[in-house]
Amino acid sequence: MFQDSPIYDRLIAECGDVPAQVRREAERVSRELELVMRPLQSPGLDRPAGSPGNGWHRTALLPGPRPA
Repeated sequence: MFQDSPIYDRLIAECGDVPAQVRREAERVSRELELVMRPLQSPGLDRPAGSPGNGWHRTALLPGPRPA
């Protein structure tokens, strides 16, 4: 991207490759979130792709106090 840029090369030498560090950290966090957000399944229990409980579903909460 900035291969022939002496200013960019100097910034990398002084501060490190911040965009690459951010990209690696974002990929790491994304992998961790995939593991955490994966639904729990018992070993040997395979559900069809369209069955209830397979995956996560977002639901909206209405404003106001939450039900007890």
